[in-house]
Amino acid sequence: MTDTVKSILMKKILAKIFLLIIALSFQQCTLFSAAGLTSQGQPTKLVTGSLTAVDISDEIVDHSVWDTLLKKHVDHKGQVDYAGFQQDLPVLRAYLEMLSNIQPAEKWSVEELLAYYINTYNAYTVQLILDNYPVRSIKDIGGPWTRGIVPIGDKNLSLGGIENGILRKMNEPRIHFAINCASISCPKLLNEAFTASKMEAQLERVTAEFINGEKNDLNATYPRLSSIFNWYKKDFVVNGKVDVIGYINSYSKTQIDPNASIEYKDYDWNLNVKQ
Repeated sequence: MTDTVKSILMKKILAKIFLLIIALSFQQCTLFSAAGLTSQGQPTKLVTGSLTAVDISDEIVDHSVWDTLLKKHVDHKGQVDYAGFQQDLPVLRAYLEMLSNIQPAEKWSVEELLAYYINTYNAYTVQLILDNYPVRSIKDIGGPWTRGIVPIGDKNLSLGGIENGILRKMNEPRIHFAINCASISCPKLLNEAFTASKMEAQLERVTAEFINGEKNDLNATYPRLSSIFNWYKKDFVVNGKVDVIGYINSYSKTQIDPNASIEYKDYDWNLNVKQ
């Protein structure tokens, strides 16, 4: 084989390697976007203190349809009557279409944005379950958090994108107790819609209920906590420092020793279906 032929072959090999690297990089960027590392251009605002009670007459998005569905099909424990929900699937889809046709804007208040994204996440999660029902677990559905199943404007967002790329960037750790992943170990699906006018009170309620509920075993020296506090540890900040115990103690009826050894409980991904 001549040097010229070797040179041509080497150039072809290098070209293929270069194209492969480009393809892998594009695939990785697409995966990052789907997994929620980017907001895909959706507006976000930082929560800097207690939220303001927006006047109900000033609310931009009407979540009353979702509120009615939740009151009808979700009990006070957060268990969902999915079979019953299926009977109202056309109503749910009409609400989702309304959400998708509304483009969140920078001028919206932080309370309005939180209500929009939390309700969007929860409502599309319910639809995902209904589209695959009966199903034992959301994890039995392919790519439940990475597929772009949430159309907003001209973008298709994933559930992971809404959680990680939008809500978690708003500096509001209480969202972890407001969004529901249709599983037993998740914070319960609240049987009312989140609204801008009640956002502060609703977030305080779901956070206190989750921390003091059965999904955590609280005691002073050896607490067993939900894995949520492990997975999203860096979100729970007190006085500028990551402090899971300090955050829990601000809501807990049972105070945990700051030096206590924490164990994280196994997560039950079985469906939160009403028995």
